[in-house]
Amino acid sequence: MFWTGAQNPVDLAALQKIVDTFNGLGGATAELVQVTGAETEATQLITAVRGGTGPDVYMLDRFTVAQRAADGLLEDLTQFDPNPLEGYIAFAAEEASFDGKAYALPFDTDTRALYYNIGMLEEAGIDPAELDPANGPVTWDRVMEIANQLNEEDADGNYTRIGFIPWQTWSNGQGWHYTFGFSWGADFFDEAGCQVTPDDPNNVEAFQWVYDTATALDVDKTSAFVAADQPNDLPPEQQFFYQEKVGFLITGDWFIAGLAQYAPDINYGITNLPVPEEGVESSTWAGGWSMVIPEGAKNPEGAWEFLQYIAGEEGQRIYSKDSSHLPTVEVLGTEEGLLDERHAFFATLLPQAKTRPPLPVGALYWDELTTAWQATYLNQTQPAEALASAAERTQAQLDQFCP
Repeated sequence: MFWTGAQNPVDLAALQKIVDTFNGLGGATAELVQVTGAETEATQLITAVRGGTGPDVYMLDRFTVAQRAADGLLEDLTQFDPNPLEGYIAFAAEEASFDGKAYALPFDTDTRALYYNIGMLEEAGIDPAELDPANGPVTWDRVMEIANQLNEEDADGNYTRIGFIPWQTWSNGQGWHYTFGFSWGADFFDEAGCQVTPDDPNNVEAFQWVYDTATALDVDKTSAFVAADQPNDLPPEQQFFYQEKVGFLITGDWFIAGLAQYAPDINYGITNLPVPEEGVESSTWAGGWSMVIPEGAKNPEGAWEFLQYIAGEEGQRIYSKDSSHLPTVEVLGTEEGLLDERHAFFATLLPQAKTRPPLPVGALYWDELTTAWQATYLNQTQPAEALASAAERTQAQLDQFCP
């Protein structure tokens, strides 16, 4: 039994193709089961494992592996192979480990960039060449200047189109706290001191930019506009970038496949994430999923066989081609013809991509940052105060793992 929380139809189709191909090999067989739950929420898995009804394989957000391993939810993969992470890119292998042991096989990775609607810009009299990555990154302030020229309102003053909502995290958006914190040069963890540092001054500055931008757009008007783009059951083709109701979107390489399927006629470009000020190098970050064997799996040997396939060359090759994610198997990174031109742009960002700290409280840290993030872009709490609270609550749980 293979559980995944994937919601994107393109991703699900690619996963099913991998399962079907594996099942045709004549060995162990797998059954794909879609379960509910956010990236950092593992209640269903925890309940099933504790009750002895867990799956044999689970698709787990890789940066949470350390926390789930610390919780005793995952099997140590070194019982099957003394070096199971050999051949994977370094940062993904690190995220798949805890306390010197491998608890997951890296599956995919990604980087984040800025998508923009060329047609909408040209209709507004804006030359999209300014955003060409060959010309270097533009500033966040400049992107907002351009985007605000795309805003439209009805007779009552309600938004009918917004050029850019920087903090969009719904409908494929990746305008997360880490996106902006990394852009401003924030450091989220002090390894020497074993301290989480969400209140790093650079991060406070990044959050303040978002707070001020939200104020300028008018929080109430913006919230009313995005409400129709946020339901979990919203058909993909109705998402706002596909509908040309927003002109810019921070998202990852997987969005290429979604555009091809749901909005093939949109003329769009992809560029580096903006920068706080001119002369600063653009920043991005990489994430990705992993395959794990939950504690107490009923068929661990079959699960291990499936893990090696889905997270190995064959499985990742299918997933990279069909869903526009990047592979984590090193040899696939240079395989000719695997990535098209647009997808290859994201691969060029990997060498400078940053990653979330793989902590035994990584999922909790994300959730606390998200609480602070929402309070910021909704103008409910001043950034410094929200981030100080996130630091206090996360550190209280991290202390038990510190030397």
